[in-house]
Amino acid sequence: MAWYLYKFKGLLQQEGWLEDVYVSVDKNGLISDISMKGNDAAEEINGYAIPGFQNAHSHAFQYAMAGLAERHEGSANPDDFWSWREAMYNLALSVDPDQMEAIATMLYAEMARYGYTNVAEFHYVHHDKDGKAYSNLAEMGSRLIAAAQKVGIGITLVPIFYQKGGFGKAPQAKQKRFISPTIDDYYKLLESSETACKQYKNANLGMGIHSLRAVEPQDVVEVAKTGRQDIPFHIHVSEQLQEIESSLAYLGKRPVEWLLDNVALNERYHLVHATHLTDAETKGLAKSKANVVLCPSTEGNLGDGLFSLKAYQDYGGQWSIGTDSHVGINPLEELRLLDYGQRLISHKRNSFFAPPQNDSGSYALQMVTLAGRRAMNNFTTEYFKIGAPLNACIIDANAPLIATSSLKNLNSTLVYTCDASMLLGTISHGKFIVKGNKHLNENEIRKGFVDALGSLKNR
Repeated sequence: MAWYLYKFKGLLQQEGWLEDVYVSVDKNGLISDISMKGNDAAEEINGYAIPGFQNAHSHAFQYAMAGLAERHEGSANPDDFWSWREAMYNLALSVDPDQMEAIATMLYAEMARYGYTNVAEFHYVHHDKDGKAYSNLAEMGSRLIAAAQKVGIGITLVPIFYQKGGFGKAPQAKQKRFISPTIDDYYKLLESSETACKQYKNANLGMGIHSLRAVEPQDVVEVAKTGRQDIPFHIHVSEQLQEIESSLAYLGKRPVEWLLDNVALNERYHLVHATHLTDAETKGLAKSKANVVLCPSTEGNLGDGLFSLKAYQDYGGQWSIGTDSHVGINPLEELRLLDYGQRLISHKRNSFFAPPQNDSGSYALQMVTLAGRRAMNNFTTEYFKIGAPLNACIIDANAPLIATSSLKNLNSTLVYTCDASMLLGTISHGKFIVKGNKHLNENEIRKGFVDALGSLKNR
């Protein structure tokens, strides 16, 4: 029995567009049928359905400081990633569980407004403001899950192992909310986080380490070998040049070089940023089948640099996108920034252009869908599949450039020209959660966010 029945003007599958297609959804939000047969009971949607976007890297609490790190007072101090990090630490020290939930709820509602239906939450604010564990070790993670549930998107909670203050350095006082001193402490946190995921049917678990500078090398190897092998593994790596210099001094190797030599990377690994790689690292990473998660708006904002995307793709590398610090939340903007950065340094066009599609828009959508899903432990390769949730971003068929495009040109038209005003809405697990550019619970969510930020007093 179909609980929901939609008729879309178009539905994107890997092999191309299906026109005037009917999609039935059961009471669990799973697709029960995809058909070209008519049914007068269907809700007719004058829009094109593409797979819901996968946000493969998020630090939800940082949304509270979006736009606040652009003032730099005191010219004697460098304005770089490391100065930004101090401002981020100050925020992390201030957020309580209620505020965390309100901030994440607003952020996830905004993600949904831009077409995201899933988020991988790279979560490391674990303890209370004194650095002591909550009675529920996953208290803060539970609040992130509650936020996703209120909004209606899927969440992969990735509690992060954070042990050190830098290569061979004790943790800083400002990092006290992040720290799990031992592997055993981290595994207890992971277990508690898995229990927390059970409170929401659309939540699941990942694992990871913050970075090579944040965990002792022998513990990185141990966690990779003895930790859960059936869930995604996320890690920041090679984001900053100083990080690489420190890695060479402490480990004798560059970060990705060290990982390739010491960890059996495979497709469950997701390396965030990987900005500064040698050609050997780029090739080795691609051949390992590990994924890279790119966050162009944040990487640009922090001055990280540009990933060697074309070389990585030429070696068969897979990549997804994330919004990281959330200075930008639009997935289509992330894709354009990623592509245009490559064009500016190569002086060539279409960095996404690759056989067999020979279509930049189609290639970009394939990458962010499939590698993004893997970041959530979802290995489904069909865009829309019977038995899978109906998660979709709906493009307005009446938007001028969309309305006048052939199906052959539609994917690149939407990737390179669309903004939020051209989205009809977002369907998550079979139901519209965003319509008319507004989340269905927008007023309540916004009030909670405004109240939380008012009490936080950081803006």
